[in-house]
Amino acid sequence: MPNKSLLNHCALLPLLATGALSTSALTATSAFAADEQAERESLESVVVVGVATDSEITPEQLEKQQANDLADIFRHIPSVSVGGSIGIAQKVYIRGMEDTLLNVTVDGAPQTGTLFHHIGRVSIEPELLDKVEVQSGAGEATSGPGAIGGAIRFKTKDADDLLASDEQFGARVKGAYFSNDGSKGSASVYGKLSENWGVIGSFVQVERDNMEDGDGNEILATAADQSLAFVKVSGDISENQKLTVSYEQREESGELGRRPNWYVREGDTLYPMDAERETLVANYSASLSDAVNLEVTAYDTSADMVQDGPWGLYGGNTASIGFDIRNTSSFGPHTLIYGVERRNQKVVAGGREVDSTSSISETGRVQGVYIQDHWQVSEPLMLSFGVRYDSYELTQNNFDGEFSSDDVSPNVGFSYALNDTWTLSAGHAQAVRGKEIGDSFTLDIAQIDPDLKAESVDNNELALEYAGDALALKAAVYQSTIDDVIYDEDLFENIGKLESDGFELSAAYTYDKWYLSAAYSHNDSTLNGNDIEGYEHNGLGNTRGDTLTLAVDYALTDRLDLGWNLTHVQGIDVDVLHRSVELGWIDELQTIDKPGYQVHDIYLRWQPLQDDSLAVNFAVQNLFDEHYRDHSSVGDYSDIPGWEIVSGLYEAGRDVRLSVDYRF
Repeated sequence: MPNKSLLNHCALLPLLATGALSTSALTATSAFAADEQAERESLESVVVVGVATDSEITPEQLEKQQANDLADIFRHIPSVSVGGSIGIAQKVYIRGMEDTLLNVTVDGAPQTGTLFHHIGRVSIEPELLDKVEVQSGAGEATSGPGAIGGAIRFKTKDADDLLASDEQFGARVKGAYFSNDGSKGSASVYGKLSENWGVIGSFVQVERDNMEDGDGNEILATAADQSLAFVKVSGDISENQKLTVSYEQREESGELGRRPNWYVREGDTLYPMDAERETLVANYSASLSDAVNLEVTAYDTSADMVQDGPWGLYGGNTASIGFDIRNTSSFGPHTLIYGVERRNQKVVAGGREVDSTSSISETGRVQGVYIQDHWQVSEPLMLSFGVRYDSYELTQNNFDGEFSSDDVSPNVGFSYALNDTWTLSAGHAQAVRGKEIGDSFTLDIAQIDPDLKAESVDNNELALEYAGDALALKAAVYQSTIDDVIYDEDLFENIGKLESDGFELSAAYTYDKWYLSAAYSHNDSTLNGNDIEGYEHNGLGNTRGDTLTLAVDYALTDRLDLGWNLTHVQGIDVDVLHRSVELGWIDELQTIDKPGYQVHDIYLRWQPLQDDSLAVNFAVQNLFDEHYRDHSSVGDYSDIPGWEIVSGLYEAGRDVRLSVDYRF
C-alpha cells in the first residue's frame, strides 16, 4: 500500500517540488472547504498572475533541516538565494534581485528601510514561522507597493497552531547544538485564555563562535549573539470575526568587520555592532457575507543599529507605521479583492556619543489603492486582471531635497486547465516604485537628482504544469525589465535598465514511502547589458550560476524520516568594474571568477514517543565540507590591483546539528 501521508501531499506536488503553488490545487482546496474560515483563507490564497514561479515553505521543512537563519530558510528554492555567512550580513535575492527591490512583510507588516548597506535588512527567527510565501517577480495588485522584484511574506504561529484540539495549555522547550559552531535554546508557552482566545509567548537565544570554512580555516568576525522575544494574542471576537495582536523584539550583536559582509583578514580591526528590530502588528478579519470578507492590518515597526567604528559610535534608525485595509467580494464567477494602504517612514542617523549633536533624517510616505478580479470564466479557465495606484513622497530634511511620484500598475493573466492533469498559465504585470527612505549610514552624502523618476517594471511569465496522482512537472519562463533604476553614488539618480530573464524547471514524484524532487533555475541579470555584481551594484542585485536542487525523503517508519538534499551551482565568470572604467579609475574591464560548488545536506527526524511529545532532529549541513563562497555574496576581487580588500565571506564547512524538542 502506498504511504498515506505522502499520498495526501500529491494534490500539492507542484508546491512540494519547489514550493510553487498551483491554481488548480488552490481551487480544489476552496471547493472542499468545510467552514467560513477555510473559505476565506482559500480566497486570500488564489493567485493567477505569476503563480507558476511562486513558492511556499512550511514549518515541517524548517524543523527537519534545523533552520537557523535566512540561508537555511531558502536553502532549497533555486530561484531564491542568500548571500553572507552570518545573520546580520545576509541579503536575500529573488532571480538575482536584492531584497531592497522586494516587498517583505511579517504578518502583513512591511520590513522597510536600510540601516547599513553592508548588512541585510531582512531578519526573522525560523522557530516562529508558520509559513513563508515567496512571490517571484512583479505580480498581482494585492502584492503591495514597490514589489518590483517580488515579495516575501512571513507568517508567524499562533496558539492554535501548537495546541491539539483537546488541549488548553502547552509548552515547548528545545535545545540545539551546532558543531560549526554554536548552540541554540528556545522556550514557548501557549494556551487558551478562554474558549475563543489564545496566547503564545516565545524566547529564543542563539550563541555562535567563529565558524570554519570547508578548508578548516576560521572565518573571522562571524561570532554573534542573537535573542528574540515574541508574544501573540489571537482569538474570535465573534463567530465570524478574528483579531490577532503580536509583538516581536529581535536583537543581534557581535564584534564584526567594518563591513560585515566582507571577508575579514587576520589582524583586521573588529568593531562592536548591535542591531535591534521591533515589530507590533494587529490583524483583524471579518467574514460577514459573500460580499464582505474584510481584512485589516495595522503595524508599527522600527529597526536600529549602532557601530562603534573608525569614527566612534554611529547609528541609524528606521521606523514605519501604516495600515492595509482590504475586502474580498464574491459575485457569481467573480472574486474581487480591493483595498487601500498607507505607510509613513522615517530614517534618522548620526553620532551616538554622549556629547554628539550630529543628526540627519529623511521622511517618506507611500500610499496606494488597488483592485484585483479573479473571474472563473468556465470550469477550466480563470482570468485575472487588476490595477493599483501608488504615490510616493520623500523629504530630505537636511538637504531640502524632495521627491514625489504617482503611477498606476496594471496586470492581467490566465490559468487554463487543458485537462485533468495539464494546466497552462501566463501573466503580465507592471509595478512602480518611487524613491523611499535611504540607507542610514550614507544619509549625509546622498542627495536627490531633481529630475529623478520612479522605477517601473514589466514582468512576463508563461508556465505549463502537470499534476498527476504521483508525478508533478512544471516548466516556467519569465522576463522582467526595470526601467529608470534608482541608484546612488553621492547622488540618487536614474542609471538605466535592469533585466532579469530566465526559466525554471521542476519535478516531484512520490511512491510508497519515497518522495523525490528536482528543480533547476537559470537566470541572467544585467544592468544596461552588463553583468550585475553584489559589490558594485549593492542594493540592486547579484549574478548567480545555474542552480540545481535534488531532494530525496524516505519515511522509514511512521516516526522516523530520513532525507538528503543536494544544491549544485554552476561556476561563472563575471565582468566587473564597468563604472570604474567609465570614470577613468581603471583602464579596462576586469573579470572575477565565481567557482561552482555542490553542497550535500542530510537529516533524520525521530519521534520516539507515541504521543509525539518528543522529537529528535539530526542534520548535517555541507556534509562533504565543500569550501565555497556563495554566488550571492560579494565576489572575490582580491586579484585586482587596488581592489584587493573586496571579497565576500566564505560559507561554513560541515555543520553537524543535533536538537531535542519536547512538548508538554
